Amino acid sequence: MENPLPHQASPGKSPGLRLGIIADPQYADLPPDAGMNRYYHKSLDKMREAIELFNSRNLDLVILLGDLIDRGEQHFQPALDVLATCRHECLLLPGNHDFAIAPQLRQGVYARFAMPARYYSRSLQGIRLLVTDGCEVSTFATQPGSARQEAARRLLGRLRAERALNAHDWNAAMSESQIEWLKRQLDEAGRAGEKALVLGHYPLHPFTDHCLWNGKEVAAMLAAHPAALAHFSGHDHRGGYGQLGTMPFITFCGMVDGEAETAFAIATVTAQALTIEGFGRQPSLQLPQNGAPANFMTE
Repeated sequence: MENPLPHQASPGKSPGLRLGIIADPQYADLPPDAGMNRYYHKSLDKMREAIELFNSRNLDLVILLGDLIDRGEQHFQPALDVLATCRHECLLLPGNHDFAIAPQLRQGVYARFAMPARYYSRSLQGIRLLVTDGCEVSTFATQPGSARQEAARRLLGRLRAERALNAHDWNAAMSESQIEWLKRQLDEAGRAGEKALVLGHYPLHPFTDHCLWNGKEVAAMLAAHPAALAHFSGHDHRGGYGQLGTMPFITFCGMVDGEAETAFAIATVTAQALTIEGFGRQPSLQLPQNGAPANFMTE
């Protein structure tokens, strides 16, 4: 399919990798869920506000960390049309809500998002971006009755028997083959003298009810690898931050929450430093180059 998200180069980029970040807009032309504080129909305007600001900045990439829509295949195109007004290249990851469509359409989500593969890597400004697929082992992104779905149900059943905090059917897992791919990519990045920024829909750390089913395993592997720079995620609309060893794990706040509020960010990433400029409900964050602990800076 034709890529609906054109890229226009931004002249005069400043040093470091500069990224526009949006998480969980969950657009749908539906009444709000006041109990969950989700205003689905307002997300197009919130996205327009974010894109307008991104277009005024010199950025390398705009990243959507999943859940472009809340449900319903008909809601993809209006949201994609808003993203298409961005003058920067847009990189989209799917989240669990993006698969809340007819089962026969689920495999088309990756093409909708113009993804070259379900998980892949690319290098930009000396940083290797590792795009992961947290929805790979799930009950919602697979065909009913398929072997993949049954495997996900067995895993979920085991986690529920263990009373795991994250044993919910709106969470999911990475396969062992994807985890092995991630390890190889980190090894290759290290040999190439690169640092790696890992992107996913699901948080890995600190451990909460919203984390990837096997998030503890993946987080420990990342934190132990010298090439891993940081992990960015969405899914938990509350947002969050934690460090495992010296590696930061940042969960961005959900855009859909709040009738009048929004949440998005601009991240500046180098091999030595990380800065998050937050807008709306998204706190700002600065990890100094001297390796001191990171701090949230509320404005």
